[in-house]
Amino acid sequence: QVQLVESGGGLVQAGGSLRLSCAASGRTFSTDAMGWVRQAPGKEREFVGAIKRSTGNAYYADSLKGRFTISRDNAANTVYLQMNSLKPEDTAVYYCAAGTGVSRTGDFYGSTYWGKGTLVTVSS
Repeated sequence: QVQLVESGGGLVQAGGSLRLSCAASGRTFSTDAMGWVRQAPGKEREFVGAIKRSTGNAYYADSLKGRFTISRDNAANTVYLQMNSLKPEDTAVYYCAAGTGVSRTGDFYGSTYWGKGTLVTVSS
C-alpha cells in the first residue's frame, strides 16, 4: 500500500500562485508515476499532470501547459504542483495520485493510489 497526503491548498486571488505538495509513504517503490488530478464542482475528474520517477518525464493536460509545473523529490517521495496565473476555473479539489505507470494522456495504470484531496479556491 501507498499512502498519499496532500497539502498546500487554500484560497488565492485570480492571477496568484499556489504550490501543492504530496508526500508518499509505504511501498513507494511500487509506483513510478505520481501526479495530480482535479475535480471541479459538478464536473468529472480531470487530469492535471504527472511525472515519472524513472525518467523524470512530465506530462500535462494541454490546457494547463505553461501555467502548471510538476516536479518531484525522489529522496523525499514528494511531488509538487506549482500553479501560476490561477483562474477561477482552476477552483477544484486537487487529488494526488500514484501509479505503477501513467500514459501520456494521463491515465494511471497498474497499482494506483489516491490521496484525500486538497481544496484550491481561486477568487475573481
